[in-house]
This record gives sequence, C-alpha cells and structure tokens, in this order.
Amino acid sequence: MPSVKIALDAVGGDAGLSATIEGAIAAANAFGVEVLLVGPRAAVRSELSARGIAETDSRFSIEDASEAVGMDEDAASACRAKPRSSIMLAAQACAQGRTSAFVSAGNSAATRTAALWHLKRIPGVLRPAIAVPIPTPRGVCILLDAEANMDCKPWHLVQFAMMGSLFCRLAYGVASPKVGLLSSGEEEGSGNDLAKQAFSLLKNAEVNFSGCVEGRDVPMGKVDVVVCDGFVGNVIVKSIEGTASAMMSQLKGELRASWRYRLPALALRGPLSRLNRKMSYDEYGGAPLLGIDGTVIVAHGCANARAITNAIGAAVVTARACLPKGLREVVTRAAQATASTHPVELKEDPV
Repeated sequence: MPSVKIALDAVGGDAGLSATIEGAIAAANAFGVEVLLVGPRAAVRSELSARGIAETDSRFSIEDASEAVGMDEDAASACRAKPRSSIMLAAQACAQGRTSAFVSAGNSAATRTAALWHLKRIPGVLRPAIAVPIPTPRGVCILLDAEANMDCKPWHLVQFAMMGSLFCRLAYGVASPKVGLLSSGEEEGSGNDLAKQAFSLLKNAEVNFSGCVEGRDVPMGKVDVVVCDGFVGNVIVKSIEGTASAMMSQLKGELRASWRYRLPALALRGPLSRLNRKMSYDEYGGAPLLGIDGTVIVAHGCANARAITNAIGAAVVTARACLPKGLREVVTRAAQATASTHPVELKEDPV
C-alpha cells in the first residue's frame, strides 16, 4: 500500500499535548504512518524526546504553530484571527498535498472551518457532515450528521445519505448499505417537518432507503446508515456514549458487590473487557468530515492517547478509500437528477 502521512493538530483537545504525542507515537508504531505534528515546536520536541524519539526519526516531523484555537472560541472569528494556529496549519498542510489527511481533537467547528477554507468542498456538496461509526451487534452504523450542521434542510439529509452510503461501502465493505431516516416513529409521515419532507426525497434518491428508524434502532444496527440534522445526531451519539459508560460502570459495581459474584466476574473479565472497548469512543477515535475535498478526521474533544491513535488509524483507512473521488461522481449524478425540482436549494450554501 502507498505510504500515508497524517497532519495532527498536536494541541487540540482537552487531554493536552502529552496525550496527543503519546497517541501519535502509538499510531506510527501500529500503522506504519508518518505524522506531521503541528504545534509549538519546542514543546512538541520536548514531549518526543521524553519518550525516546530522536530528532532523526523520520516518522515524525514538526510544523511550528505559534497559536491555538480554544474550545470555547467562535470558529470563524478564531480561524480568521489566528492563521498560524495548529488547526489552520494542519488543514493547510493537507490542502498543499504534504499530508494525506488531517486530524484534530480541538474545536470541531474550527476544524470544519479550517477544512472549508483550505481544502474546500467537493463541487456540488451543500454541507459537509460528520459521520460517526456507532458500534452495533452487526458491526457499525454510520450516523450523520453528528454536529457539523445544527440546522438542516431536507435536501441536506439526502446528500448525507448518499455520502454516508459511499463511506459505508468503501470503508466497511457493505455492498448495499441500508439507509434510515431518524424520526420519532417508524411510519411514513412521522416526525417533524424536516423528517416528513426528507422522507419523500429519500424515496427517490440513489440510496437503499429503508424508511424511518427510531433512536433505539441506531445501536441495534437495524440499518447501516442513519441520517439526521447535526443537533439531533450529536445528542444521539453522546447519549449512546454516556449510556454505554454508565451501564459498564453499574455492571462492575454489581459484580463487586458480593463475594458470590467475584468468581463469575473473573471468568467474565475477558468478554467484559472486550465489550467495554467496543462500546468506548476511544476505539473509533474520530469521525470523517464527509464532503470536504480531502480527508479530515474530527476526534472527540476529550480524546485520550488511545483515541488519538485510533483517530489516526481512521484517517489512514479513510484516505486509502479515496472518498473525494467517489463523492464527486455521486454528488454530480444526484445534482443532475434533482436540479429540475430543487434548483434554488441545490446552490452551494455560503461558508
């Protein structure tokens, strides 16, 4: 396989520089990738040296970033005021072809803004969307959008369905992904106006549309791709993460509550440990921002070292899937098919 180099926002996220560097080193060892660490040069070099990484190690290079975008800053204003921030320089490196992808656990809105400014949208894409893989008994369910677009129109959800289907097919090998529309009920006509209008459009879209699904259907894997607006998607993802964490914590508490359970608990240690890893966001690490003309992975804001490692792994898989090329073809066909019915809506939204 061709070599892959990843630009990593080294100071993004709540866990700090130390966790990011640790994750980058683990990723280089696990996936055989090169990593461009974008952050304050002296601090990054110090962290690498503390872990025995010599300056001559060709797997790691550093791009000095004198600024950083805070998690609570307005994305557009911060990116405009801080062109030398780690997020902006990481996106720029990817846009210039110096890396195959860029990864950030920092301000997700700023990551999207930097990607739009430097990498641009694929022509015809209205709104890039964050596609989160949710673990299910059948494998994964791709949910999008998961935060990038808090307010959506019906035709945005149609494009999310097309992009999610292609991603599911190329990255996970699902031949004909089933697409579900998140709603308050399974019947046609359920939900709010957005769901009702999107339903009629999805029936005629170039996707394997399976109708409406409810929130409980997402972690059960009833469909392979679920589409919704970014506000609802973000709530669903974080609710699933929180529920999984709470359930595992309560189960451990119950198993430790009495000596009668301790021997069975020892026997179940392996399966429980595997289940805990499978349900943790650390395992998928990050989610691709689909619709950008390049590979961008948005990692969880509280990503630890393991999550950073897996986010870089997700970047490798996504970059090798050559999504932008496939999306250009899919979006072009869809735009031609729907231009006569939605000529105004299919114009690109201003950034």
